[in-house]
Amino acid sequence: MNLPNTAEIVIIGGGVMGASAAYHLAQRGLIKAQNIVLLEKENFFGQGATGRCAGGVRYQFSTEINVKLSLASLPMIERFKDELGQDVSYKQCGYLLVATNEKEVNVFKHNVSMQNGLGVPTQLLSGDEVRARLPLMKFDDALAGTFNQKDGTVDPNSVVAGYISAAQKMGVQVFSGVEVIGISLKGDHVEEVQTSIGAIKTRMILNAAGPWAGRIGDMAGVKLPIIPLRRQMFTTSPLKEVPDDFPFVIDFARSLYFHREGEGLLIGMSNQNEKPGFDQSVDEDFELVNLDAAIERMPLVEKAQRASHWAGLYEVTPDAHPIYGETGVNGFYVCAGFSGHGFMHGPISGKLMAEKILDGKFSSVDVSMLDLKRFKEGRLIQEYNVV
Repeated sequence: MNLPNTAEIVIIGGGVMGASAAYHLAQRGLIKAQNIVLLEKENFFGQGATGRCAGGVRYQFSTEINVKLSLASLPMIERFKDELGQDVSYKQCGYLLVATNEKEVNVFKHNVSMQNGLGVPTQLLSGDEVRARLPLMKFDDALAGTFNQKDGTVDPNSVVAGYISAAQKMGVQVFSGVEVIGISLKGDHVEEVQTSIGAIKTRMILNAAGPWAGRIGDMAGVKLPIIPLRRQMFTTSPLKEVPDDFPFVIDFARSLYFHREGEGLLIGMSNQNEKPGFDQSVDEDFELVNLDAAIERMPLVEKAQRASHWAGLYEVTPDAHPIYGETGVNGFYVCAGFSGHGFMHGPISGKLMAEKILDGKFSSVDVSMLDLKRFKEGRLIQEYNVV
């Protein structure tokens, strides 16, 4: 493994953000692809937060900026095979979000109105319509729901693999199994990245390290309000009763979700008592809590066996929105903090960071309000639709 001594830009993190950024920077051609270096500490690309997510993609968010990011990013996923030659298994099964209290009903009504105004055809459902669409589930307490048929699931590893392969073909130097251990500054400008196998002189760094972005920021003297939170899920053995068109169902009050995975189901739930940290082992006790909640909503689950289980990390910011752009240290950029919905916005985010780095501005979507300064200046935009 021959790490270069110098690079125009070093991208830290080989998940969807870093891979997309590497591809889009190389595609623009303003930086020679050979001078773009992508570093991933895991032995394989996309095995961090990206590879451990549930693979959901959706238009249903509670803020205009997140809906606009989906409007730009999800069509890129639809075109992925045509543009990059990689099948990413985009299944448009639809997301069905279920409200079980009046506060959620009011929020759902507002969200649907906002989404419709932006051209997203989300439907507002009554409790009876929710129950009619989910005959295998017990939703006696459902008051309302929202549904968008174009929401669905995508294979995260295929998206990363497509971007990495395309970037490599253009000449981008990509390295897995290489951990960043330090960053040197010269005055207020980045100068060098130290890794587990050597150092690279560079004038630009893109921090796309997901849950580890805060640690990378600390190396450059940049405080990023990003904390890692464990989230876990499990899959079941085949359940022939579950129809092929079963949607991605979210019991909103419980942060409990179900979607088809192969011939069975993938089921997960947020642990509201989870403490910040980098632990990615499965909490067996909480898995039982999750299983009990799942059986209560879908009694059919009781007859299934667990096929697999795993845990991953969310990268959470105080307002559940990402941080894009500059950081106060010249040449040190960040694209992280997506709070559980980064995978679906990865394609457009890599393109946006290429625009910012090469042109000095975001063009495809105006995400300038999602800068690091907003936390000190009190410009937070709270996202409600986080699971």
